[in-house]
Amino acid sequence: MCARKTTEYKEELCGTKEDIEPQRHPLDAVCKLPRVVSLRADPNKDELCPEQQEPGCAQVKEEKEPLCVQVKEEQEEEEEERPPYIKEEAQEDEITKFPLMVVTVKSEESDGGSKTDDLIPPLSEGDDATSQPSDSDDDDDDEHLKSDGTSCTDNRRVKCSQCDKTFVNKSSLKRHTRTHTGEKPFACSDCGKQFSRKVNLTSHTRKHTGEKPFTCSVCGKRYSLKDSLISHTRTHTREKPFACLDCGKGFSTKGELTVHTRTHTGEKPFACSVCDKTFSLKESLIRHTRTHTGEKPFACSVCGKSFSRKGHLRDHLKTHSGIKPFACLICVKRFSSKTDLKRHTRRHTGEKPFVCSVCGTTFSVKASLTMHTRTHTGEKPFACSDCGKRFSIKGGLTRHKKTHTGEKPFTCSVCGKGFSTKEELKIHTRTHTGEKPFECSFCGTKFRQKQHLKAHRRRHTGDKHNNTC
Repeated sequence: MCARKTTEYKEELCGTKEDIEPQRHPLDAVCKLPRVVSLRADPNKDELCPEQQEPGCAQVKEEKEPLCVQVKEEQEEEEEERPPYIKEEAQEDEITKFPLMVVTVKSEESDGGSKTDDLIPPLSEGDDATSQPSDSDDDDDDEHLKSDGTSCTDNRRVKCSQCDKTFVNKSSLKRHTRTHTGEKPFACSDCGKQFSRKVNLTSHTRKHTGEKPFTCSVCGKRYSLKDSLISHTRTHTREKPFACLDCGKGFSTKGELTVHTRTHTGEKPFACSVCDKTFSLKESLIRHTRTHTGEKPFACSVCGKSFSRKGHLRDHLKTHSGIKPFACLICVKRFSSKTDLKRHTRRHTGEKPFVCSVCGTTFSVKASLTMHTRTHTGEKPFACSDCGKRFSIKGGLTRHKKTHTGEKPFTCSVCGKGFSTKEELKIHTRTHTGEKPFECSFCGTKFRQKQHLKAHRRRHTGDKHNNTC
């Protein structure tokens, strides 16, 4: 009786090879899942850790066949040592203690439900499906970081190997690296100028195309650069966010603040390669360089006259239009530019703000000081192309050239005599009118020409080099 029951239990528990084989396939399928959270149906219990899941599946595969053999050997030894009634109780205990892996698979097959759904417990309200990335995700991240070839800090920032500056991503680091290498991979197809960033090339290209995509919402003025629009907008809002740390003066752009700061520091970072003269502004250096090259890129569209500075062209254009918006408050004479009015006003006030550093002579116009300084240095930058004779002032060269051509474009309206310069005609006209505008402050003698007054004054002062008149 006992032997028959034992045999039945063995057959029911272990089964034949044909019975076990169908059970193996569901188990294999379960073990091949990329991630098995739990093998129990109770959702309230803790999940198995990843280290326990994979070995568990492998252990089930290895122990499926040896398990039945081991049970048979243990039961045969116990049957020989124990009485029949004890054997029956022991057999029942062994059945209840036997692992439930095979039994669980049988119940899944009988239920006909999804194996994976039963094996994975439902998430609780506090669980987050994305809070625990899989091992494969971590591996991908590691491979991605290795492929960058850059070192990362704890907060995943990328570090420059040259200056230890850190960046949020590889692209920012790549752009920064070009400041060390000087690389400029983006070239303009029109003029060939190169840039280190593509956005700078895009902005530059608009100079060729004339595109101005940024429009002021207040006045409708258009700009090719967004920064230019931002700076312009501040002219409407009166915003000046950049303040000088020395004097507190505010500026609408950072560039204006940088230029202003040099008035405190005396910094002049731009040097002329010809004469080593330094300037605080790059634009000032460009204008100065034209005095060496003779370049005059700004041409009048009316008469074709060229100028080295854009401001000079702008003032010249007003001579064609006849517009003279600046009037003298003393004599009501009008001028086309504010600079001309300022120079004229000094004739009334006697102001002479420009002082020679060699002899102390003062002048009302900066150009006069420049010409005077050449009398000390002996500089004569203006040369005649016909005979090579040199002059300290451009006007002297202009007058000299007419001696080669014989040109006398200025004619006296009284006697018809011709003169090569307007100044010569003006002096000659006084012979007809009797005008003597230059008066000696010592004796009151008057003269038609300024040079005659200077020579006369030396008789009173005894100074042979007095040029203050």
